[in-house]
This record gives sequence, C-alpha cells and structure tokens, in this order.
Amino acid sequence: MVDYIGVADVTRLIQSVGPGEFILRLADEILADYRRWSEFEKSARLASHSPVGVIELMPTSDGRLFSFKYVNGHPKNTAAGLLTVTAFGVLADVATGYPLLLSELTVTTALRTAAMSALAARLLARPDSRSMALIGNGAQSEFQAIAFHRMLGIRELRLYDVDAGATAKLERNLHAIAELGDLRVVRTGSAAEACRGADIVTTVTADKRNAVILTPPMVAPGMHLNAVGGDCPGKTELHADVLRMPEARVIVEYEPQSRIEGEIQQMPPDFPVTEFAAVASGTAPGRTSARDITIFDSVGFALEDFSALRFLYTLLEERRIERRPIDLVPRLEDPKDLFGGTLGAGTPMRRLRKSA
Repeated sequence: MVDYIGVADVTRLIQSVGPGEFILRLADEILADYRRWSEFEKSARLASHSPVGVIELMPTSDGRLFSFKYVNGHPKNTAAGLLTVTAFGVLADVATGYPLLLSELTVTTALRTAAMSALAARLLARPDSRSMALIGNGAQSEFQAIAFHRMLGIRELRLYDVDAGATAKLERNLHAIAELGDLRVVRTGSAAEACRGADIVTTVTADKRNAVILTPPMVAPGMHLNAVGGDCPGKTELHADVLRMPEARVIVEYEPQSRIEGEIQQMPPDFPVTEFAAVASGTAPGRTSARDITIFDSVGFALEDFSALRFLYTLLEERRIERRPIDLVPRLEDPKDLFGGTLGAGTPMRRLRKSA
C-alpha cells in the first residue's frame, strides 16, 4: 500500500504545525538539499505547451529517493472558476522502485514556492530589509506574505494588482491570519508606487506573456527582487534593462532550465548568472555590498518538490496523522504471478464475476 495525502490531509498537517512554522521548516529542508546539490540528478522539466497554458513533469533523485511532480499553468482558468495551477507528486524508493507517497502538491507548491522565495531573500537581501512590495495579489500572495514575515521579519507589505478584487481578497485574508498581527498592509495605486521605499520587491503575476512589471526607474540600489511569475517560455515580468543594471546580480535555481523559462530567457546565452546552490553552500557570494541589486530569477526546480514531498512523508509519522493508504501497487503472494494474483481464479475480481 502507498501512503496518500489529499488536500484535506495536507490542510490538517499544515494546521497542526502552523503555516509560518511549516514554511520555515520546509525552507530548512530545501536549504539542506541545495547544499548537497552534486548528489541530485538534474534536468530541465519536460513541458507540453499549448496556446492556453503548459503541463510539466519535474523529476529528480538523490540516489536513494526519487520524486516527480505533475504541474500545470493555465492563466485563463480563473475565468471558468478553475485554478491557474494544480499539481500532484510521487516520492519513491530508488532501491525497489516502489512509490512511498502520492500527494497533492497544489497547496504544497504554493508553500514551497514561498519557502524558496524567502530562503533566497534570507541569503541575498539586505539583513535590515523590513518593507516588501507584493505585485500580483492572486493565489500565491498570502503564502509569500507569511514566508517573508516569518523568515525575514518583514513588517510592511505594499500591495498592487491590476485586479482590485485580488488586492481586496489579499487584504482580507492577511488581516485574518493571527501570526501576521504586526504586519502593516498598504494598498497602492500602481506597481511604481508599491516599489517606492520597498527593500524587497516580489512579482508574482500570472499572465502568460512577456509582461513589463518592473522597469529600471522603479528599482533602487540595494533592493532585492524576487521574480516569481516569469516561469515558462514567453512569460517574463522584468524589463531586460533591469537585468542589465550595473549593480544587478542574477541568481537562478538551475541555469539550463532558467535559460529557457526564466527572466534570463531575454538575455544572450553568455549573460552571467549564479546558481543558488553555490550561494547556499558558500562557494559564491550572494550580495557583495549594500548597493547590490540582487535578483532571484525563480522558476521552481524539481529539487524543491523533492524536499517538500520528503518533508510531508516525515510529517505523517511525526504528527501521527491518520494514514490513508491506497492500493496503487498490487500485493502478491507470488511476485512472479501478476495475473494469478489479480485476475486469476480465487481473486476478488474473479469471485465477483462468478457471483454475478
């Protein structure tokens, strides 16, 4: 039997830990895995693009465990009452090839994206950063707010979205989250106004197009930019000149994937970037001065989902949540007799047919 975690299960797990604590602990798991970067199989995700969205598979292994995530991105879904992003994933034992866990990853991906954003900022932003602009107030925004408040001590959140209803939704949800009681929330009238005076700028928009959310006049020396929304070919958020600013330092998760999907898809192949694993391990600097403009060009990488799935699997035991196994793999008395153990005489299916 394979352990199964559905949406209701993961909700109970997160509530038992607390969203902020869950994100903090997940960020520690991700950091530990990036520090053993060389142990992981790495590849750009396999993507199937259509005019309205993308469906992707994201596999990786550290030689002991294997994981993959199925994820889609369809920005127009919300008009039909559907989520823009859905996901599920599998954690498996490399020694046997048997799956250990089948889990929802829609909620968990939002949490791990926020955990990765705040983790990168913890290593790249100025230590005294206390104000963040959050541009794009949709499904990911609450998770980003919780992560940056918990992990970096953000005390002011400056909001902007072209959809005023999304901002109103975000404000309402933020005010209802007890652990954000000391967070000052400011609604602004434009992306430029949101950026004014912010130490960190997070862009998490959904449109599948080469958008220009940030331009050089909106970016001040010393800022940290957390560019989350540009995550597939033809989908960006930063004007290319932001990447070219003299103070800019661009950090990516996995360079071959980011060249295809990230903000740097706009740049020539020799445009210099640093992989996050080098910053995490201390072999490359993140920020070198208070005037650096650090840019985390985040598209999401399979290692982060591996960390999340393993963390969920660990929490099942730690939190003693009732396990819900599913019969995804047959259990046979004779492992060489698949037919006899499933469709043969005496099996439940055959007995059911005879009784009918």
